[in-house]
Amino acid sequence: MIAPGSQAEQVGRLMLAGALVLFLPLLPFGTFLLYPFVILTTWFHEMAHGLAALLVGWDFQRLVIFPDGSGFAESLSPIDASPFKRAFVAAAGPLGPTLVGSLLILASGRRRSWRPALYALAVALILSTLIWVRSPVGVVVLPLVALILIAIARSNRPDLERFALQFLGILAALSMLRDWNYLFTESAVIGGRRVLSDTGAIEAALILPHWIWAGLITALSALAIGASLKRALNRDGRTRR
Repeated sequence: MIAPGSQAEQVGRLMLAGALVLFLPLLPFGTFLLYPFVILTTWFHEMAHGLAALLVGWDFQRLVIFPDGSGFAESLSPIDASPFKRAFVAAAGPLGPTLVGSLLILASGRRRSWRPALYALAVALILSTLIWVRSPVGVVVLPLVALILIAIARSNRPDLERFALQFLGILAALSMLRDWNYLFTESAVIGGRRVLSDTGAIEAALILPHWIWAGLITALSALAIGASLKRALNRDGRTRR
């Protein structure tokens, strides 16, 4: 028997979350059930681009998500913008889901963080939709996900709150697998237009081949997720409070 709150239980829950992310699309209606959360991972990616643009002083204008789950963040940058700023904004996209996934996994390891983390993510979804999202899919799906998160936070079911954070954290962390071809390609077709991929944009700014940057981003992501999992699974096997 596995003791409630033990490390073994937490590992089992994380494995279940990973199995759902990986295998749910293979089940009847699985893709339909997972679709809102696929849109959520696109939001993580594109919001990271947009917020990075704001951090370097650019004008983040809009975020567009297409029905197939692709999307883009549009920002205005100076013609003479630093290549390091361009590379930073480009790299933020693939690293964004990893960062969010790591934070959610960390939050799942501390009980007092469960509800605030769910509320914070829901508020971020609603505010970003009002300010930046400019596509029908985003305007409909993102508030729906926010409402689901609020409902979970208000359910008075701690196990459900924790599992929601674990599921979303693993989903964000594994979203890179869905975007694997995009990460390791120099360009892609998005919204009917061929554009540089994120790593292609980094290559254009900093010279080194895109596949080197893709490898570095993958390594950084693996380290971040591994560290968050190790931290969330505390040594004595009890959920932190």
